[in-house]
Amino acid sequence: MRLRIIWLGKTRDSRLRDLIADYADRLSHFVRLDITELREAGRTDKAGIDKDLKRISDALPSGATAVVLDPDGVEWTSQQLAAQVQAWENSGIKEVVLIIGGPHGLSSSLIERADKSWSLSRLTLTHEMTRVLLLEQLYRAYTIIHGLPYQK
Repeated sequence: MRLRIIWLGKTRDSRLRDLIADYADRLSHFVRLDITELREAGRTDKAGIDKDLKRISDALPSGATAVVLDPDGVEWTSQQLAAQVQAWENSGIKEVVLIIGGPHGLSSSLIERADKSWSLSRLTLTHEMTRVLLLEQLYRAYTIIHGLPYQK
């Protein structure tokens, strides 16, 4: 299985970029991982959100399972996430795409057509911090699946 993560905008904070690189490297021991960083529209109006939607839609591989990160999505424990990842792998899914919006969120049409909507937390997080937390939780899920001590 391949994990693809799509997010809008660059990670400007060098400390967060370092953490992203570290967790991406750790994850690469368990799964093929691709990170796609798209330019964000920079506008908060409908036209800007529509541009972001088009960029994300164009980057989505056909046949992939799409998961949007959304504050209104389902919250999973780390064990539930590990079970979900294992279920994806066991069901023969070739690619799971996790989508993080920019600071203005994602379009409602993208959220509605996604296969799953996942909330990392009820807290408001910066989109850059969300990237780090997503990668860390995916790494934690794989350590749970493989019985490694990291998850303790």
